[in-house]
Amino acid sequence: MEFTKMHGLGNDFLVFYGEQELPECVSELAIQWCNRYFGVGGDGLVFILPSEKADFKMRIINSDGTEAEQCGNAIRCVSKYVYDNGLTDQERITIETLGAGVQQVTLQIEQGIVQTVRVDMGEPVLDGLSVPTTLEGNPVLAQPIETDGREFQFTAVSMGNPHCVIYVEDAPNFDLGTWGPKLEVHPFFPRKINVEFATVTRRDRVEMRVWERGAGPTLACGTGACATLVSSVLNGLTDRAAWIGLKGGDLFIEWDERDNHVYMTGPAEAVFKGNIDI
Repeated sequence: MEFTKMHGLGNDFLVFYGEQELPECVSELAIQWCNRYFGVGGDGLVFILPSEKADFKMRIINSDGTEAEQCGNAIRCVSKYVYDNGLTDQERITIETLGAGVQQVTLQIEQGIVQTVRVDMGEPVLDGLSVPTTLEGNPVLAQPIETDGREFQFTAVSMGNPHCVIYVEDAPNFDLGTWGPKLEVHPFFPRKINVEFATVTRRDRVEMRVWERGAGPTLACGTGACATLVSSVLNGLTDRAAWIGLKGGDLFIEWDERDNHVYMTGPAEAVFKGNIDI
């Protein structure tokens, strides 16, 4: 199978096109191929498949073999891939996702190459049981959560996949590796959770670090950036449009009052192509 190694702000994937459906044993393949020592290395596999509802369908398999419902960085990579490889000549396309339905994408193109991608990420889900959590709040704000003797407070948001956003004094230097995995599997979260640790520095800027469900620490998370902006607005900490600073770079996130949709704008890059045997 031919793949293209791509990344969105360092959140990296092996992107495959040409299959009609997911390969057999795709979970085992993801674990093997995403291994950074014994495989190609990546945070996940992304398959661009035919869709009956949209221009393309995206399926994402995390590096631990589980499937993700949505990924903001992956959808930008898919958008760049299909245009740069001549699979579409349209600047506006639709991509079907597992957890967020069909999403609208707008491409910024210079000299025939996609530079940035703006994605309509849809409406945030704020009902606690629907995120899902075991909590009935709508929204779930400043909810105490305790693990291993330490208490945090979180806001729950789904952007097609579940997130809990926690505010800390210094997100860039926070001990992500200790607390991320403990919170990911907390009993509040029946399908586990993506965990964002955030520090608001201005009304239009938030620094954030992420522990991704099924992948661990990553350099960026598009849905996590969207969830962080929504949480920050709900908590009165930022305006409805802000830059989210991730370890791999910045994303611009907007929560539009008119349609209640969240919009994400950022880059995607192709690194190299290769072939791999099943």
